[in-house]
Amino acid sequence: MDDDPIARLLADPPDLPVRDGLVDVVAALRARGVVVVQAPPGTGKTTLVPPAVAAAVPGRIVVTQPRRIAARAAARRLAHLLGEPVGGTVGFSVRGESTTSAATRVEVVTTGVLLRRLQRDPELPGVGAVILDEVHERHLVDDLTLALLVDVRAHLRDDLVVVAMSATVEAERTAALLGGTEPAPVVAVAGALFSVETVWCPAPARTARTDERGVTPMFLDHVAATVRRALEERTGDVLVFVPGAGEVDGVARRLTGLDGIDVRPLHGRLPAPVQDLALATGPRRRVVVSTAVAESSLTVPGVRLVVDAGLSREPRTDHRRGLAGLVTVGVSRSSAEQRAGRAGREGPGAVYRCWSAHDHARLVAHPEPEILTADLTAFALELACWGSPGGVGLALLDRPPAAAMAVAQATLAALGAIDAAGHPTARGRAVSAIPADPRLARGLLDGAALVGPRRAAEVVALLSDDVRTPGGDLVAALRDLRRGGPQSGPWRAQLGRLRAAVPSGPAPEHLSDDLAVGLVVALAHPDRIARLRPGGSTYLMTSGTGAVLPPGSGLTGLPWLAVADADRGAGRRDATIRSAAPIDLDLATEAAPALLREDEVVAWAGGAVVARRVRRLGAIELTSAPLADPAPELVVEALREGLAREGLALLRWTDAATSLRQRMAFLHRAVGAPWPDVSDDALLADLQDWLGPDLARVRGARDLSRVDVVQALRRLLPWPDASRLDALAPERLTVPSGSSLRVDYTGDQPVLPVRLQEVFGWRATPRLADGRVPVLLHLLSPAGRPAAVTADLGSFWSTGYPAVRAELRGRYPKHAWPDDPLTAAPVRGVRR
Repeated sequence: MDDDPIARLLADPPDLPVRDGLVDVVAALRARGVVVVQAPPGTGKTTLVPPAVAAAVPGRIVVTQPRRIAARAAARRLAHLLGEPVGGTVGFSVRGESTTSAATRVEVVTTGVLLRRLQRDPELPGVGAVILDEVHERHLVDDLTLALLVDVRAHLRDDLVVVAMSATVEAERTAALLGGTEPAPVVAVAGALFSVETVWCPAPARTARTDERGVTPMFLDHVAATVRRALEERTGDVLVFVPGAGEVDGVARRLTGLDGIDVRPLHGRLPAPVQDLALATGPRRRVVVSTAVAESSLTVPGVRLVVDAGLSREPRTDHRRGLAGLVTVGVSRSSAEQRAGRAGREGPGAVYRCWSAHDHARLVAHPEPEILTADLTAFALELACWGSPGGVGLALLDRPPAAAMAVAQATLAALGAIDAAGHPTARGRAVSAIPADPRLARGLLDGAALVGPRRAAEVVALLSDDVRTPGGDLVAALRDLRRGGPQSGPWRAQLGRLRAAVPSGPAPEHLSDDLAVGLVVALAHPDRIARLRPGGSTYLMTSGTGAVLPPGSGLTGLPWLAVADADRGAGRRDATIRSAAPIDLDLATEAAPALLREDEVVAWAGGAVVARRVRRLGAIELTSAPLADPAPELVVEALREGLAREGLALLRWTDAATSLRQRMAFLHRAVGAPWPDVSDDALLADLQDWLGPDLARVRGARDLSRVDVVQALRRLLPWPDASRLDALAPERLTVPSGSSLRVDYTGDQPVLPVRLQEVFGWRATPRLADGRVPVLLHLLSPAGRPAAVTADLGSFWSTGYPAVRAELRGRYPKHAWPDDPLTAAPVRGVRR
């Protein structure tokens, strides 16, 4: 139709590589209703696939983008091609901003916006097709939205068309999941990039890329120097990749003042006009310093040069410490290739990589999917609200790790957001409706009644925007934002959204701003309430993790802190506090009543059992008092701790006790059950079984030394087999001379040291343990020195004795050495 802008565009589309695949895409949709489009960045899939689908499918076409910048830019680009303003045939909706109309046929949204719509009404009324773009990035929200759409097609709307677009060769996995019983068709489009030359620019020797504070200033100097080199050596605009907003600002500052060059920052926290400026060409040469937002989902026109710092920010969760956040890691090879490709979209270009070819070969192939590394609390709440606790029954590209999911569900249960079966409570649905992490939503809901709705929303907006402040002082950061500081624009927008999510109410004024901020932070993160350790500069959090403030922080020395953000401190024992606010004990216990408990603590300390009644807030000990009558099982555990730490030598091991233990150990080795294991580990594990009746009286090392160990060990002897102990493992053996000699059970085989002349006439070696084990005879000379060792006495008399006799006759000529020892009388003592 002549008046249809989409039909006009498709009649004469731009010369983009994806144009040749549009017919196959539409044919696959008509045949199956699903398709995967595999095309590298720069092929035009985000520009031309949506109008092609809109021409073939009735209803609104919803196109997702992983980021707000990309959603606005994609809508602006397509509207420009149609010759219309945004909000007509093409519109967009992102968090806090929507430009659409009744005439909108293609709506570009962030994936999070689509997820909220799915949760509100899974049937997506009025929507004919959903196009998921950049699914290869494997963000948590993208994986979840794809799984929910597969569920919707299977159970609610088999007419809903779904297109998944990926820039990598892993499209087959997505196709298998999207297609259900039969994989979805895959339409592959070849890229048409120009050649891109690689220039290796490793940092100078001894220049660390990162330290405990993040990317080092020296490495940012190197990145800025590499940008200057690229500008001097080649023509065209420069796109610089660094990991985060702080590094964007740092490199941009270092490049300020370049003659004839516009330096443009680009990251998700900038106001929309500043983002748009970075994406628009101008009269002068540009350097666009960007995070990964420009890696695949954005087109930055005019770029012929890429400078890549080789770093990215990825979510990591330390479940042991209860810390989650973004960490700086080396870029993957696939991401490095996508970044480099930005230089070859409009003509031949070059990529300057701030690492060596040798280091490049050691990069990981692909970044880890977020579902395997990120905090899953919000993800788990979405699953619960969908009706699939833990993701049961959903087609996810990767299953969430069981341990991480268990931690997430425990967190939600502690917030009162899910019940014992994992289903959402009314509070959980209220938490889910708030555009923030569930912990922050709890801080908003509960904090509104304690500090007032506006102050609570101010603090949560500050936390959700991840505002970093020098010294980690959140109160100072809040005051700066209230005054209209440089980050106040996004903060005020988020404040408005959060303020609308909680009802109006009275604003209590009894708390200062300092304590109000601390209380809201503590409500959101009760596991991060921290107290200063006695006599030190470090803190202990209720989770049990140690933490330290950065040098020069104005919070140093405060007795209590509510910590909003702390990183894991790679290679260090304590985490580093990135943002916190003051709090006091009363507010801490009000924010975390579930962590407040009293315990009987019985431990081994200083050679004694010490019993106390301890009141704790999580891992933080608040008060302690002596406990006169501790529970017997706690005493046993303390004794086990003491014996494990200081050894069983705390007991008085007489010769009789040692001998009995050795004989029992021998029978355990030789016979097995029912003879018990009496090794150190086994005795410590079964302390109650053999020492139990003696433990009630024990309070220290002196009491332990009075325990009758022989009697204690006898409690372990099996009945009725115990009556045969002396027969199976006798303490002594009588030899032919009449001597009763002690058997040595210290080795693997029982040993009997005996003078050779005392065993004349003994035809066979004695055997123990019902004949299972021969005794090893150490045959001694008249002087008591070893002359021979044998476990086969019969063989010794016939083969070994003649040589031993010849030697001993020469050494001891006055002693009798008969030719036939089997008929000779045994001689006791040293008689000649």
